[in-house]
Amino acid sequence: MATILIIDDEEDIRDLVSLNLARSEPYDLVEADNGLTGVELAKERRPDLIILDVMMPDLDGYGVLKELKSDARTENIPVIMLTAKGKLEDKLDGLETGVDDYLPKPFSPKELVLRVRNLLRRASSATTNELLEHGAFCLDRSALKLLLDGEEVDLTITEFKLLLLLLESPGLTQERGDLLQKVWGYSDLIQTRTLDTHIKRLREKLGPHGNAIQTIRGVGYCFLLTNQDSDKE
Repeated sequence: MATILIIDDEEDIRDLVSLNLARSEPYDLVEADNGLTGVELAKERRPDLIILDVMMPDLDGYGVLKELKSDARTENIPVIMLTAKGKLEDKLDGLETGVDDYLPKPFSPKELVLRVRNLLRRASSATTNELLEHGAFCLDRSALKLLLDGEEVDLTITEFKLLLLLLESPGLTQERGDLLQKVWGYSDLIQTRTLDTHIKRLREKLGPHGNAIQTIRGVGYCFLLTNQDSDKE
């Protein structure tokens, strides 16, 4: 069941949207009557789609969108923007900010339902390409999540990026300088224990699967499936 977050300060609009969506599909519908609450709910619930009004007090739709796009947890959530503004300039502003679709008020509820379905279908198709699987490891690039043997492992963003780089090239040695540059933006000439410290913590979180990250002495690190992991492919 897809979760849809509706952010609009007008109760009548929220009711109209919710009613028509509920009639079309068994969606899990979440509502926020202002931008600030909407941002909090988006980060907490990580909905599959957001329907966002532009004209709201305190934090308008463009402000909400900026907050969503600046957070790794919400940056890839598709957004349909609802607005009383119908000018081409306003539509272009929304699209340039990262809106996936744009619907001026007053809108046809049937059209909104169709646009929601299309966006969810596109997002679902894209999500299949966001999964990276190797043995017991399953990384979701869009949600920044790791499932290990089907159980979610709590990783920091840095740990996730590091593991992702290793899993994208299994069996190939990743040089220290390359990892430092890609994850932290450090020059390969910098002497730092940051990489080693993060590798150690990452191995600890991976438990018995931690030995899949192998040290190539004097060069860097390599992701190599153990026999236990390989049996699960």
